[in-house]
Parts: sequence; structure tokens; C-alpha cells
Amino acid sequence: STHPPSTRSFSRLKGRLIEKKMARLTVLLVALVAAMAQAFAPNATPVARSAAVPTALPVKVKIEVGEGEPIESALRRFKRQVNQSGHLMELRHRRYFENSQERKKRKIVQARFRKRMERMQARRMRQQRT
Repeated sequence: STHPPSTRSFSRLKGRLIEKKMARLTVLLVALVAAMAQAFAPNATPVARSAAVPTALPVKVKIEVGEGEPIESALRRFKRQVNQSGHLMELRHRRYFENSQERKKRKIVQARFRKRMERMQARRMRQQRT
């Protein structure tokens, strides 16, 4: 009530524009997730698969876009969360059939790499303390 009527209507209009941008950004992010999932989906060639192993993953990555936040920042946070969730890596592994022996070998190699990185990190932490 301290502002003139023209200022109040301008701020209402600005609020509506921000809401529209947020809606567009949400649609864009959903389309991006769908496109990323489609890019790593298995080929449509008919392959005998068991019904127990679905190829689709339940994607539950969400980000809240702050008011006035640049879209680049929101996309960066979204990409980081997708990478941290591990969905893309899992989709890459499901792109082609991997039997249990191959899966076991891959997991052993991943564990070896993870342990090596942990040792390197521990060594760095010890060196920093001294």
C-alpha cells in the first residue's frame, strides 16, 4: 500500500513472468532427463530377455530452482546430481547384456580402483598432517 498502483501491478507482472520461466525450466529439465535416458536406452532389436531384469531405471533426481537463479547454474546442479545418482553409469552397463561372470569381473575392477583412490586420498591426508 506504500507503493503506487503502477509499481504493484509491475511486481505482479514480474512474478508471473518468473513463474512462467520456472515452468519452462521444469519442462526443459524433464525433457533433458528423458533425452539422456533415451540416449543410453538399449537398442530396439528384439533380444530374448527375462522379465525379472527391467531395463528402465526409476529416475528420482529433482532439483529446486531458486527464484532468479540462472538456468546454467540449475543445469550444472542437475547434471551433478544425475552423475552422483549413478543412473547414467547403470544405463550404460545395461545397454548390452552382461552375464554374471562379466558383471563380477567389472565389479572387482571397480572395487580395485575405488580402493586405490581411497589409499591415495589417505596418503594425501597423512602428508598434509605432517
